[in-house]
Amino acid sequence: MTTNDMLRVTDSRTGRSYELPIVDGAIRAIDLRQIKTSDEDFGLLSYDPAFQNTASCRSAITFIDGDKGILRYRGYPIDELASRASFLDVAWLLLRGEMPDKEESAGWVHQISHHTFVHENIKKFIDGFHHDAHPMGILVSTLAGLSTFYPEASNVRDPACREQQVVRLIAKMPTLAAFAYRHARGLPYAYPDDDLSYAGNFLNMMAKMTEPKYEPNPILEHALDVLFILHADH
Repeated sequence: MTTNDMLRVTDSRTGRSYELPIVDGAIRAIDLRQIKTSDEDFGLLSYDPAFQNTASCRSAITFIDGDKGILRYRGYPIDELASRASFLDVAWLLLRGEMPDKEESAGWVHQISHHTFVHENIKKFIDGFHHDAHPMGILVSTLAGLSTFYPEASNVRDPACREQQVVRLIAKMPTLAAFAYRHARGLPYAYPDDDLSYAGNFLNMMAKMTEPKYEPNPILEHALDVLFILHADH
């Protein structure tokens, strides 16, 4: 941005002109407040139902242009990430800013895979929901309840504590989602299997029945991993 990046607006009601700074291709909605017809006037507002042309934040992580089919994480095109990276590697990228090397990737996978289990009382919490409760409602409520098991999570200014909560959330979300699904289906809960991939473990907890060990399905796991990558910045 330079000091010359300005939008000049002339109010036809008063004849006054205003200069609004343009930053990253946008003006701040609050700058419109200075456009008034009188001192008692509240000021001009922007009206944008469904945020169809409003930026709510400035992101150094994600760039998206839906009309052109562009999605980038940290500058990496989504098709490149989907073809050569796992979801956990992309999660590392979003958090750290760069793709992990081989050693970092292995350590990250190990860290996540050893935090997949949830406290047994979480099952009792889920069991309190009616059998036809929406799985998403169960998931969101259980996720909120998870904070009561880790009260230190409220210490958001501690970098180490924040890091711990990130690991816990990434690791436990598939477990909570699978438990919510199986509760709605009236099925017994299937526990995590740390020997499986991230996507494979989720499929295991969703679909496992009486078989002693979930049989990996590389094609299905890859498809699910790509789906996770497409929504990773959420």
